[in-house]
Amino acid sequence: MDILSNLKYAEGSVKKRKRIGRGEGTGRGGTATKGMNGQRSRSGYKSRAWFEGGQMPLQRRVPKRGFTNIFKITYQPVNVDKLQKLVDSKKIKDTVNAEVLFNNGIIKKLNSPFKILGQGELKAKLNVEATYFSKSAKEKIEAVGGQLIEIKD
Repeated sequence: MDILSNLKYAEGSVKKRKRIGRGEGTGRGGTATKGMNGQRSRSGYKSRAWFEGGQMPLQRRVPKRGFTNIFKITYQPVNVDKLQKLVDSKKIKDTVNAEVLFNNGIIKKLNSPFKILGQGELKAKLNVEATYFSKSAKEKIEAVGGQLIEIKD
């Protein structure tokens, strides 16, 4: 028969941990394992990830170099051999545009400009819509009877 005075926690449910700041009798009295005086020993102390205790932080000590152009346009590269792989796997038949390339994981951003480059071989006749074409890519697409359509932003 269970009497309220005999109730105990189930075995393994209670984990033993340090009880900090509970007086001298705990063996951790006085500073409560927080060391001596200072900002970090006080209650409510919070620190930023880059804070170095009043020392000049690293990101301010290191000299700044260079320039980042926020207006730079980066083009996503698409090689001709990738187009041929899509034809071989029967994912495309005749028309290649940004939506088709995006859906097949060739380009990562749908509304970002991309450029067709000439690496690899192309055997299929394709109508290719792209922002830009390299000279070698133009030659390879036209050599198999394909059509080039340049999209302006």
